[in-house]
Amino acid sequence: MIRYLMFLVIVLLPVEALAISAEDVMKKSQAAFLYQGKDFKARVIMKLISKGGAERIRELTMLRKNYGEPGGDQKFFMYFFQPADVKDMTFMVYKYPAKDDDRWLFVPAINMVRRIAAQDKASSFVGSDFTYEDVSGRDIHDDTHAIVKEEKLGGKDCYVIKSTPKAADVDYSYKLSWIDKTNFLPSKEEYYDRKGELYKIFSADEIKNIKGFPTVTKRAMKNLQSGHRTEVAYIKSDYNIGIEDSLFSERFLKQPPKKWVE
Repeated sequence: MIRYLMFLVIVLLPVEALAISAEDVMKKSQAAFLYQGKDFKARVIMKLISKGGAERIRELTMLRKNYGEPGGDQKFFMYFFQPADVKDMTFMVYKYPAKDDDRWLFVPAINMVRRIAAQDKASSFVGSDFTYEDVSGRDIHDDTHAIVKEEKLGGKDCYVIKSTPKAADVDYSYKLSWIDKTNFLPSKEEYYDRKGELYKIFSADEIKNIKGFPTVTKRAMKNLQSGHRTEVAYIKSDYNIGIEDSLFSERFLKQPPKKWVE
């Protein structure tokens, strides 16, 4: 009898009461895309490709550690191997919910650690089509979110979320995200400029299961206005490897421990 009454309650509830909210979709997507595992390490190949097809290669190691629950504090550390103009360059992020992140860049050519100002978060990351903010992810509370439709993309059932920035501190007026209903990873993102024209597209081009975590191992960002695009591939990835807190310090920006970056 109790089960029957519970069934009636569920059946009689309005559809809206059973549906997932846009913000919940984005929280799940953020957890799946940026927070899986306690920590994460990847060897990364980044290709910067001009409109004419000329390529420049960046090779780096990326490390990330979570502090608390998904959506909470994180720390990122990146070390560049090549090309020569960025060799030994390092980049570090302290990511916080609901306030500006702290970012540092060590430039070996001038032997200087530089703080990256909060207003520079929308600037290009080492000449790529990704921004500094793209590296660690945007705080979902910085935008308002709405489910505009549900549709298939590449055979996957997706929520399509419209995210509109609350402040004018980014170079787009809104973004559409196709979020896979199965694993909540973003399959595609479209960025629209201040005139409402599509100008930048993100795509998740390969997903692999690593230690039980569905992981985007190939991704791309294309600027439709310039014709330039950036392709990123994780050639080796691992989770829960016990990254030490001490790595994420300013003193290691100049000389990071080899056991973590190689």
